Amino acid sequence: MNRIYLDQASTSFPKAPGVAQAMMDYLTMNGSNVNRGCYSSAYSAEEVIYETRQLLAELFHFSRCKNVIFTPNITTSLNFILKGLLKPGNHILVSAMEHNAVMRPIVQLAACGISFDRIPCRKDGSMLLEQVEPLIRPETKAIVTLHASNVCGTRMPLTALGEICQRHHLYFIVDSAQTAGIVPIDMTASHIDALAFTGHKGLRGPQGTGGFLVTEELAEQMEPLISGGTGSVSHTEEIPDFLPDRFEPGTPNMPGIYGLHKALLFLKIKNHMQTSYEKEEALTSYFLQQLFALDDTEKHIRIIGKKDLTDRNAVVSIQTPEMDMAQVAWQLDSEYGIMTRVGLHCAPNAHKTLGTYPAGTIRFSFGPENTQEELDAAIYGLKKILNL
Repeated sequence: MNRIYLDQASTSFPKAPGVAQAMMDYLTMNGSNVNRGCYSSAYSAEEVIYETRQLLAELFHFSRCKNVIFTPNITTSLNFILKGLLKPGNHILVSAMEHNAVMRPIVQLAACGISFDRIPCRKDGSMLLEQVEPLIRPETKAIVTLHASNVCGTRMPLTALGEICQRHHLYFIVDSAQTAGIVPIDMTASHIDALAFTGHKGLRGPQGTGGFLVTEELAEQMEPLISGGTGSVSHTEEIPDFLPDRFEPGTPNMPGIYGLHKALLFLKIKNHMQTSYEKEEALTSYFLQQLFALDDTEKHIRIIGKKDLTDRNAVVSIQTPEMDMAQVAWQLDSEYGIMTRVGLHCAPNAHKTLGTYPAGTIRFSFGPENTQEELDAAIYGLKKILNL
């Protein structure tokens, strides 16, 4: 039985060509740390990490590559930003569709005197933009939002939110977990002060890589979440006051960064990001059409979120009202080789907004390596399991 991977919103597979080889080459032929050795292999590793910062700054239209900070993952990045910035008495706004990577740090901070309001969203996950400004208070510090929902794929209006932040002198913090490497993001045009990213999804790099890009103004307001050796200014026990060292203590994940470097180079060539985006859109449109054809009354299969491609990623979530969803997902995998994700997807309030809490959904998510034939196999499996 062929295995068909339709869980790209969790992590991309396969990775970009050359990623595994780049990681193995580093481990077998270099192995040096940065800032810790005065020899050629250490300098070579430093060049790769510097080029990776440059590639990320270029990808997100950001001018300062030294303000590209590496972390183990996007959850760590968001903790760095939120816990480094917010103080008791501050108030922030978040979308009603947030992932727990944002909400758990915020709820934790709420116990220490931070307050927050959720910006309401419609049943399809789209933001009620007109309700943002009435929620802003004198003590509001920032607006925090994901770019696209990991549950239903709906994208948020970054440019409009950035303009609101500009008018009200708020920081704008964006979680790009579901869009980096898939949808163009212009930090300058959208007035984004901090953009958290992960390397292992749309960027098609390895797990264990991530980071954030931060403006100088916001960086000056942030306290480092952790501290330690950086290999720089070693004559002092004080935390370095310059970037990236201020937020990058300890040994970086060099094998992961080598892999991410290779993935970013692949993304850059031959307009690959645009080609991938168009492929994913076409697959999403096709899958939605096939679902409608299979059950146009939505009696057996209920499509969650937007029913078209307007402001959405390549994520399609469904419910099966007449059959337990965990059973459906298990049979898709065990009988047809279709790998999906079922449940609440670490985003409980998103499901409350979409009307799918507490049951959750079955999520199908697509990448540029998926094919129409694989989607046909998923539709066939659903048809057989649900007796349609």
